[in-house]
Amino acid sequence: MENEYLIKKWLNNDLTEAEAKAFHALNDAEFYQEIIDEANRFDGATHAKVRSFDAIDNLLEAKPSKLNWIKTASKIAAILLIGIAIFTFLRKDNINTFDTVVAQNETITLPDNSIVKLNELSQLEYNASNWNKERTLSLKGEAFFDVEKGKRFDVNTESGKVSVLGTEFNVLSRDSIFKVSCYEGLVQVTYRNENIKLPAGSEVVITSGNVHQTTITIAEPYWLKNMSVFENVAIANVINEIEKQFNVDVLIQFNEKDLMFTGAFEHNSLENALKSITKPLNLTYTIQNTNEVIIRNGQN
Repeated sequence: MENEYLIKKWLNNDLTEAEAKAFHALNDAEFYQEIIDEANRFDGATHAKVRSFDAIDNLLEAKPSKLNWIKTASKIAAILLIGIAIFTFLRKDNINTFDTVVAQNETITLPDNSIVKLNELSQLEYNASNWNKERTLSLKGEAFFDVEKGKRFDVNTESGKVSVLGTEFNVLSRDSIFKVSCYEGLVQVTYRNENIKLPAGSEVVITSGNVHQTTITIAEPYWLKNMSVFENVAIANVINEIEKQFNVDVLIQFNEKDLMFTGAFEHNSLENALKSITKPLNLTYTIQNTNEVIIRNGQN
């Protein structure tokens, strides 16, 4: 029982000076230390070499002991169990995943104090246990990043990769749209093996394989201000945004073909949002109940 007590305290790095001397005096102290050393040296990219049964048997025979074979087998089993537990602990990945639902934003502080603001209907994932070596995360949807300076910082999406050292930028990767906006510093966007450099005040929009780079004049994305902004966008896409932001169903009773919209609406009022998109286009709306809206031509 005393040996088991010493081993547990040793694994927790909690031995007193006297207990440390007692532990190192144990017959198998070197074996336990070897387990730790091997576990620390193990790398997923390195092939582990396991000693043959004969080699282990010879090693045990070379080690003088008064224990009988039953106690020896029990000791081997205990060492193997400890080794498996240590190996599992050392190799355990700490994957952090964040998901947002409709009309939900979330602010996330990364291990290096970088800040991520995750927009609605988005997912962010990163390995916290490996963060100090590799600042890499995966994004589905949209997020704004305020990155602390340091090692390279990579955002992987289904459409491409964004790499920075320390800056502020926004990434949207949803449906067929991949858009990266740089607000501070310099951003590199990798798309189909092509590297695109984005200085502060510029953005790149990639839709259906077409790459379009423009300048921006705002200090941060509009969604952080609870606004949706559109420039010459099909009205159907604007209505989809209304449905998403306010969790309503919109019935269209007008000819939407080739009808484009330029403008904005805030996310705090369905009534005001409907006024913002219908009045410039000479449309009218009716809120049937809490989750259904009808939009018609103004003359109807």
